[in-house]
Amino acid sequence: MYDHILVPIAIDHGEGTQQALKIAAQLLSEGGKITALTVVEPVPGFIANELPEGQVEKTMTDVLAALKGEIGDVDGIEPHVVHGHPGRTIVDYAVDNGAGCIVIASHKPGLSDYFLGSTAARVVRHAPCAVHVVR
Repeated sequence: MYDHILVPIAIDHGEGTQQALKIAAQLLSEGGKITALTVVEPVPGFIANELPEGQVEKTMTDVLAALKGEIGDVDGIEPHVVHGHPGRTIVDYAVDNGAGCIVIASHKPGLSDYFLGSTAARVVRHAPCAVHVVR
């Protein structure tokens, strides 16, 4: 059982979220916490300069609302949205916030995943804690 479980959620994939949250709840120690995390990749500088003022903040607010929608009415889950490269940022967040386990959904790998690696594969390779991959 784990005191803090991190559940990364890719809003645009929509697969496996509820199953990952159920598994996290089963692995959670009494009194523990689950953090649902969505990582928004940073906008390149040359594009950011062309965006209207406040657009990045609005996007973060919209993504947080979408994350809350994905979580649904499940109690005890703390949603967070951060900027960064998904694979690296998930691992860094787990380390910085003392997560004992990461429960991450994975999709069926495509051709590009064999060359670049999926986010779930990167998390599995680099996480210093237990990782449970949901197919």
